[in-house]
Amino acid sequence: MINYTLTHPGLLAALAESGHGSKILIADANYPHNTGAPASARRIALNLRPGLLTIDQILEVLVDAVPLEAAAVMTPPDGTWTEAVKGYARTLGAGVPIESHQRFEFYDAARSPDVAVVIASGDTRHYANLLLTIGVRPDGTA
Repeated sequence: MINYTLTHPGLLAALAESGHGSKILIADANYPHNTGAPASARRIALNLRPGLLTIDQILEVLVDAVPLEAAAVMTPPDGTWTEAVKGYARTLGAGVPIESHQRFEFYDAARSPDVAVVIASGDTRHYANLLLTIGVRPDGTA
């Protein structure tokens, strides 16, 4: 037993095997989890039922678990940020830049060989997908 907010064994292992520049895809319930990322990516199923778990709930745990240096989101055809994306920006803070992609550009980014982890969420909001890039630990941290 560990005394930490992230307790999912598979997700802990997948994050421990990832490093600087590795990417984590937190995909919504509509995303093609098997074909929308490289075959080498570790898949973690957190999609218990529609609406559970949401990407926001998963992100809340991840921001404490790994250093993040960048994010990318999927936007609708008009390029606007959805309410989901606005929430991610608040959670990530000003220090994590967010790049926007149209649907097929996002799929291309999510199929990059750098995507190490795919987390399937139960989030049913459209355009809720989030692609995170792991950063480096600050100097002096264990």
